[in-house]
Amino acid sequence: MGDEVHLWQVSDGDELAEIQRGHLDLEERLEEWLKRDISILDPNLLVIGNQVDTDGGPIDILCIDVAGDLVIVELKRDKTPRLITAQVLDYASCVASFSHDDVTEKASDYLDSDLEDAFRTKFGLDLPESLNADHRMLVVGSEIDASSERIIRYLSDEHGVDINAATFQYFQQADGKEFLARVFLIEPSEVERSARAKGASKRRPKLTYEELEAQADEAGERVRELYDYAVNAFEPLLQKGRTKSSIAFTGAFNGSKKTVLSLLPGESNEQDGLLYRLYNHRFAELAGLTLADFEGLVPQRHEHWSFDPTGRDTDWEGFEGFIASPAEIDRLAGALRQGSRWQK
Repeated sequence: MGDEVHLWQVSDGDELAEIQRGHLDLEERLEEWLKRDISILDPNLLVIGNQVDTDGGPIDILCIDVAGDLVIVELKRDKTPRLITAQVLDYASCVASFSHDDVTEKASDYLDSDLEDAFRTKFGLDLPESLNADHRMLVVGSEIDASSERIIRYLSDEHGVDINAATFQYFQQADGKEFLARVFLIEPSEVERSARAKGASKRRPKLTYEELEAQADEAGERVRELYDYAVNAFEPLLQKGRTKSSIAFTGAFNGSKKTVLSLLPGESNEQDGLLYRLYNHRFAELAGLTLADFEGLVPQRHEHWSFDPTGRDTDWEGFEGFIASPAEIDRLAGALRQGSRWQK
């Protein structure tokens, strides 16, 4: 790997003394360091598994990032260039089929808490509703040989495969103090850009507000009017955000943000109105209502909806339907406005 790091200590007399590269079996320590503090590789990762069984063999370290995508971390150790790249690609082919339940189950086997709690503690956010929409691969070692470097660059640059390598270089002073430096083979932003442009990424980018408005326009004049009315009504009460399919309004719950209401203009139509999804427990809590009172405020067109495929977590359930009039929006916004704890 071409980017060799050199370190110097600056003394009180403004003198420079180079810190020498140390010699130790770094590979044996790297896995423990990474499990204990994955931020030395990437601060936006949460470790959810170690030696995770797959049909292709055990993954050294499995992580999830803030977007809900999985990240395979594989230590090079003494593997040959062909073996390490073939192995990490084999793991990726297995990970690609992991369902929402697979991810949460593997995480619960490793973590002291369930994945939702660990994710909220790590990132200060709710676990994304969509898990494993994409995945990426990181090969880690004390050095990466020229053949592995060439293969990884080829996969990323030519085919948009989301793969990269990182080396950790070890230094030790004469007094025994240790230092560690990290270098990526390819700038991570370049890997992401190539994966978006050339790869087969399943994760669509978030829609812009302009694109959401354009979808409302395409759905019809009535939908656009309801969309604008709803945005104006809920924006002062909840925090507005974008997803790949909706405009989402979130509220604060015990220090974390949770989606309370989503509007989906792209799935709306002139005849039915504006499609919405409401999380009933979250809305009722913010508005200070019982679930029974809350249901009386829901637009007439509604049916039960849940994002939790197991049906066990009521925090992820609510109602889906169509808003047909501004009056239906006013009832919901009014309840939040009068509630005891609505807040952005």
